[in-house]
Amino acid sequence: METTEELLDEVRALIQARERDGIASLAGRVSPAAWADVVPRLDPGEIAVLLQWLPDEEIPTLLTELDPAQAAAILRTLSRNEAADVLEAMSPDDATDVIAELPEAEAQQILVEMEPAEAAELRELAAYPPDTAGGIMTPAFTAVSPDLQADQAIIALRRVAEEAETVYYVYVLDPEEHLLGVLSLHSLVLAPPQTPVRALMIENVTSVLVDADQETAARLLTDHNLLALPVVDAENRLLGIITQDDVADVLEEEATEDIERLGGSQPLETSYRLAPVKLLVRRRVVWLLMLFLAEAYTGTVLRHYQTETEKVIALSFFVPLLIGTGGNVGSQTVTTLVRAMALGEVRLRDVRWVMAKEVAVATTMGVIMAVVAFGRSALLHVGRDVGYVVALTVFAICVWSATVAAVLPLILRKLRIDPAVVSAPLITTLVDGTGLVIYFSIAKVVLGL
Repeated sequence: METTEELLDEVRALIQARERDGIASLAGRVSPAAWADVVPRLDPGEIAVLLQWLPDEEIPTLLTELDPAQAAAILRTLSRNEAADVLEAMSPDDATDVIAELPEAEAQQILVEMEPAEAAELRELAAYPPDTAGGIMTPAFTAVSPDLQADQAIIALRRVAEEAETVYYVYVLDPEEHLLGVLSLHSLVLAPPQTPVRALMIENVTSVLVDADQETAARLLTDHNLLALPVVDAENRLLGIITQDDVADVLEEEATEDIERLGGSQPLETSYRLAPVKLLVRRRVVWLLMLFLAEAYTGTVLRHYQTETEKVIALSFFVPLLIGTGGNVGSQTVTTLVRAMALGEVRLRDVRWVMAKEVAVATTMGVIMAVVAFGRSALLHVGRDVGYVVALTVFAICVWSATVAAVLPLILRKLRIDPAVVSAPLITTLVDGTGLVIYFSIAKVVLGL
């Protein structure tokens, strides 16, 4: 199997040699996912040639594998008729994601060229907010009437199976399209031909409201080990389904967003490879400026205790150690809790249990770090009293940092603020100043300053 670099070199060589047949042959053995790794790394001119030489049926599959922003950029290189044909060949939910990345005027021009029914379908899906269940669902599901018999239902499914996103689940609807139940294709095929669908269906169907958050929908599907999740309106009418590939995209998007925010950077709306330098600077500099201002109070604390550090110079030796300890403990706790909250393992009602657990962990770590810190002070020959101060402070900062980091994400979630916003750098900054106050307060008591 070729690596991405090898495939990229081969594609470029074929394009430069004008080997159209070579590209067509390559399309027969290269997977859509592999193409999706290569295409974003080609120059615009190379992409234009590749699109001309690839078999027409490969292009919709390729765009489906790409990030919507990348797919939209490629779609803009095609004529309106070609773009319309490509979107018609894609699944409705994927096509909607791509069309949403286009300027409104261009999107409307392409929709006009599409079949009216398919264009109307995309417009309807585009009306839902992108971060909701409706925004990621597809209307390409299979449904039958409860009054059909098993053999009749199978005949009906044969007619629509090609257009459906998945046929593993067959939904049962009444004439008003209310969701009555669901049955698996497996049970339908094995049932005696004259068995009524009503007798085969499961009535208690796990579903999600169309305006529910996309992450909620993703968790429902994964928690119940479903292949697809029905999306309904307030009156329980079936509007569409969410499949596993949709969920994988959502979970990756949410995880990426949380990781970027935990790192002190605003999430990108496009892929890293396509993101210009200006966009990366804009996403990161705001956090850095905020943290710079917040860090100013750490300097204020040090200035406030200037007299103490002048009397006992050795106290200043351990400031980096204490700041680093508090920041690391806070970052570790926040990262662990944000993940647990994303998985639904922890809620605000668990705050006492979470605090007790994190304080127990921090206490153990604090004891270990205190012993290490005291040993470090002995190696520096700063005196036993200063060693006691450092050891006590390390222990106190461990417990304090863990407590702050355990409580803040839960409170913010209650306030409907994304807990990932409590990024590791922000926790570090908060703990830095308060940790120094603890340090010098202990020093004043122990050393009699």
